[in-house]
Amino acid sequence: MTVTHSTSNTLRFLSLLSLLLFLSLNPSSSASLSKDSQQLLSFKSSLPNPNSLPDWLQNVSPCNFTGVSCTNSRVSSINLDSIQLSTDFSSVSSLLLSLTNLESLFLKSSNLSGSITSISKTQCSSVLISVDLAENSLSGPISDIQSFSPCSSLTSLNLSQNFFDFNLAPKALSDGLVLNFTTLDLSYNKISGQNAVAWLLPNGYGNLQYFSFKGNKVSGQFPVTNCMSLEYLDLSANNFTAELPSFANCSSLQHLDLSTNKFSGEIVGSLSSCKSLTFLNLSYNPFSGDFPAFSGGGIQYLYLAGNNFTGELSENITGSLCSSLVELDLSSNNLSGSVPESLGKCSDLESLVISNNNFSGELPINTLFQLSNLKHISLAFNNFVGSLPDDSFTNFTNLETLDLSSNNLTGSVPTSICQNPGNSLMVLYLQNNYLTGPVPESLSNCSQLVSLDLSFNFLTGTIPSSLGSLSKLKDLMLWLNQLDGEIPQELMYCQSLENLILDFNFLSGTIPASLSNCTKLNWMSLSNNKLVGEIPSSFGGLSNLAILKLGNNSITGNIPPELGDCQKLIWLDLNTNFLNGTIPPALFKQSGYIAVGLLTGKKYIYIRNDGSQECHGAGNLLEFGGIRQGQLSRISTRHPCNFTRVYVGITQPTFNHNGSMILLDLSYNLLEGSIPKELGSMYYLTVLNLGHNDLSGPIPPELQGLKMVDIVDLSYNKLNGSIPQSLTSLALLGEIDLSNNNLSGMIPQSAPLDTLPASGFLNNSGLCGYPLPNCGSDSGLNSSGQHQKSHRREASLAGSVAMGLLFALFCIVGFIIVAVETRKRRRKKEEAIEAYLENNSHSGNGSAWKLTEDPTLEIELLQHLKVACACLDERPFRRPTMIQVMAMFKEIQAGSGIDSTSTIAADDSSGGFCAVEGGGVEMSIKEDTELGK
Repeated sequence: MTVTHSTSNTLRFLSLLSLLLFLSLNPSSSASLSKDSQQLLSFKSSLPNPNSLPDWLQNVSPCNFTGVSCTNSRVSSINLDSIQLSTDFSSVSSLLLSLTNLESLFLKSSNLSGSITSISKTQCSSVLISVDLAENSLSGPISDIQSFSPCSSLTSLNLSQNFFDFNLAPKALSDGLVLNFTTLDLSYNKISGQNAVAWLLPNGYGNLQYFSFKGNKVSGQFPVTNCMSLEYLDLSANNFTAELPSFANCSSLQHLDLSTNKFSGEIVGSLSSCKSLTFLNLSYNPFSGDFPAFSGGGIQYLYLAGNNFTGELSENITGSLCSSLVELDLSSNNLSGSVPESLGKCSDLESLVISNNNFSGELPINTLFQLSNLKHISLAFNNFVGSLPDDSFTNFTNLETLDLSSNNLTGSVPTSICQNPGNSLMVLYLQNNYLTGPVPESLSNCSQLVSLDLSFNFLTGTIPSSLGSLSKLKDLMLWLNQLDGEIPQELMYCQSLENLILDFNFLSGTIPASLSNCTKLNWMSLSNNKLVGEIPSSFGGLSNLAILKLGNNSITGNIPPELGDCQKLIWLDLNTNFLNGTIPPALFKQSGYIAVGLLTGKKYIYIRNDGSQECHGAGNLLEFGGIRQGQLSRISTRHPCNFTRVYVGITQPTFNHNGSMILLDLSYNLLEGSIPKELGSMYYLTVLNLGHNDLSGPIPPELQGLKMVDIVDLSYNKLNGSIPQSLTSLALLGEIDLSNNNLSGMIPQSAPLDTLPASGFLNNSGLCGYPLPNCGSDSGLNSSGQHQKSHRREASLAGSVAMGLLFALFCIVGFIIVAVETRKRRRKKEEAIEAYLENNSHSGNGSAWKLTEDPTLEIELLQHLKVACACLDERPFRRPTMIQVMAMFKEIQAGSGIDSTSTIAADDSSGGFCAVEGGGVEMSIKEDTELGK
């Protein structure tokens, strides 16, 4: 330690000595460097946390400061990327941009905030060429870019991933941007409107070589003029709605990305002059017709996914592209026919993605054989038939991804798939086919394998223990096969394992306690097998475990209280086993600790149980990636429930903070004792099913803490006492089943309990009151009082119905009145415009104008309809009040409309699962009507 400290002091002394020597020999440079040093030190001292730049010190040359480079003894470049400066941009503009010899400034992801307008008030370096301020919190209109005008030499500016918008006065809009950039990146800001690009490029692209505007909300058209210098153009992920313009003057264009917009029209003709084009991405637009007949080579990366192209890939079409093609993505179109053999001539092809089409015929394995450079193959969701030859993959030493899921393939999983010890395979997806035979032991030779999915097939035999040698394996999914034997203990060596999905097989034996060594597990699903033994208490050490499904087995013993230590556990399904003992209160101590969900982006399907006698539990959550929704019937052989209530989507926990479980299903076991009052701490619990056990004692009033609960099933137990009045505070309760218990007393006569059917309260000998028969009494007085209460309740119910009908009538009448008024205003507007056109037309052959439909009318009508539907919602707690309805009408007439956060929209901030798209459904799971094809 002493030697190290002495060495450090020596180095510092030598550095200072060399600096003093240099300054003594170069007095003019010393003064300049000293000025640079003072500016940098002043900038450091202005920071909220100066310690973020620890080696910017008074007695050290600024050329030795972290992130600082010098040229000819002057500070010429500063790179403080990812250093948390946490300061306003005004400090940057006044103390860094004004450095006399500064040529480049890089402050990406440095936690900068404020406006960039302060630049115009300072002296910018006359030699400054490049500024990168990406991934910060800078804001203001994009017109503020003009503030960089003092930086006369600035040619490269990156303001991506900030909060700039487009809000310009008419005069400013006509002025346009006058700076002369060669590189400009404004991607992923908050820019919207139709004129943003036109303002930025009033005279075309000029000297621009690189222009990125992706990830905003810009609509309308964009200029394609004066683009001789343009090499890189990215306008993806916007709202452009136009036919593809001609790029006739863009002869230098190499990279063009217009994906995720609404472009249409003819492709080849628009790009025929772009002879230098190597990258073209037109994915997710409404292009249609036959696959475009590109002529000549040059394009290396071609992405046309998510359009409406139809027809077949003819031999000459693929042949014209093959000379240079490296990546080809034609997925999610309507292409059909077979894959042409000419594709095998694309010798440089590394990635082939043609999934989600209607290709048919034999799997083009012989064509693929010729493409020895392939790294990624995805032919999923097509109609290919045939088998995989056992020697088919020996030549694919570079192959990293093979996705043949959701086809009609037969035969066995080829043992040659990992035969070459130098293979690079990372992803193998063969799910949803008709494969038979065993899971090959040779898969253990795929040492780089990360994800293996052989689900939804007819595989037999055991799970190879050799899979335990796959140290990089994250996903092992083998559900819905005919596998038997025990779960290999050797899986404990898969230290990277995150998803273990083995549902719907015939696996036997005990659950290996050694799986707790796989500490990254977050989805473990072993339901619908023949497992015995106890739930390992060591699973409590799985701190990332989010979903644990062990239902429909023959598991015995107690529920381990250690599961309460799983602080990410949001889904616990243990239904239909032989679990005994009591429900441990410690199981609920994780409530309030779940903040971040690791289980994100996985496709799932949730089959809501229909309540039939054979259908046990609340429902079945299944991993569903790469499987056709239309083939759900294949599950029916092992799942006795009807497929009438099916929800699909993508797992995305939506807790803002401090979540809890969202599903707890312990039904159809042998549990006894009382329901722990600690269960009431599960604020976000949506489904609670404790039915068909031997639970006794009263229903804890603490269950009023289940504020998000939708389904409660406590049926077929031995519960006694009365139904707690506190349960009436469960405003979101949609279903409750307390039948077949020993409950007594009056059912609380208020919502939501008085809105639920009688079936949920039957076979409780002492239970009475609506919706069951009225409670009996011993005295006439009590009987009279009861009748009076009954009459009051009936009158109250009738009054509520009358008020509801009156309120709905008010909403509908209001809707009609406002719609009529809207139509009148629209007609007046049309008449005024027609009169203006008639009086001001200069056309010699009569008016050629045709008024288009006013789009605002349709929007207004839809908004009024939303209000009317909200008023008629069968769920009282979802209906807006009369005051809210009046406010909504007022907003619509003012032109502001109703957004998704209004009171008529379901609130999804409560937590749980949600699908990325789709309408809200029960259980905080949103329904998405499509899951592949």
